Amino acid sequence: MHVRHVIATALISAALMLVAGPPATAAYRVDTSGAGATAALFADPKGSPPGANVPCTLTAERPRPVVLIPGTAEAMSFNFHALSPFLANQGFCVYALNYGWRGGFPALADIRRSAAELAAFVDTVRAATGVAQVDLVGHSQGGGVMPRYYLKELGGDRVVHRLVGIAPSNTGTTFSGFLTLYTLLPNGRALLRAFSPAGEQQMIGSPFIGALNAGDPTPGDVRYDILVTKYDQVITPYRRSFLEGASAWTVQQGCPLDLSEHLSLVASPRAMTKVANLLDGGQRRLPCRVHLPFLGS
Repeated sequence: MHVRHVIATALISAALMLVAGPPATAAYRVDTSGAGATAALFADPKGSPPGANVPCTLTAERPRPVVLIPGTAEAMSFNFHALSPFLANQGFCVYALNYGWRGGFPALADIRRSAAELAAFVDTVRAATGVAQVDLVGHSQGGGVMPRYYLKELGGDRVVHRLVGIAPSNTGTTFSGFLTLYTLLPNGRALLRAFSPAGEQQMIGSPFIGALNAGDPTPGDVRYDILVTKYDQVITPYRRSFLEGASAWTVQQGCPLDLSEHLSLVASPRAMTKVANLLDGGQRRLPCRVHLPFLGS
């Protein structure tokens, strides 16, 4: 699909979403369970999570809209089933998108194409809210290489104030060794590229990763924050999420009860509260309670 067609489609879809739904002043239920996120995905695979893409009012305390960016093969209805209503309940204007569709799944397409879709969506959000800048919060690919390509190569650093990456894919991953296995198969890397260009681009040592991280990995005046879990099974080892010039925080710091892995981290009450504090400079107490791998809490 031609890039211009992709951008036009994203603009139209975003414009339709921005005028739909109930007022963002409603109190939304925050379900931090994996079962709730899965049910939301099956109920509306391409739909918006609660609290996102609805009319809202910016305030002096929260002057920028927040754009949520899902990870590889993750729809926004699943990925942000908890974080979107949590942030909306805290008074943020929340927007979210799906991107990079390939073979019926989101966020598998070439990361450069996905970044162009993000650029178009951000422009639509800025036009709808009348702001110069937005904040980005993303998970996995959506908190790392994809928005970082937008910031570095597509001028996003001029219109983005902050990027908060939750378990972000930044310097390549082995995916617990599975991506390494592909390289041992005949034409394995080519097969992965055919199914998911974004997957191949996120491998350790990929040309895409090398080019993106050449020079300054955190360019512009953007503030870069990274939230990780030491139990990450997708970004492996988990320290590959870290970037020079970005702040880094591990959810287990001060809370060994939080057992979040890659997927459940984005719905961890502790991690979500940290995100809100980063976005508005708040001093909310970080809760510490059991949050299980996959199952959540």
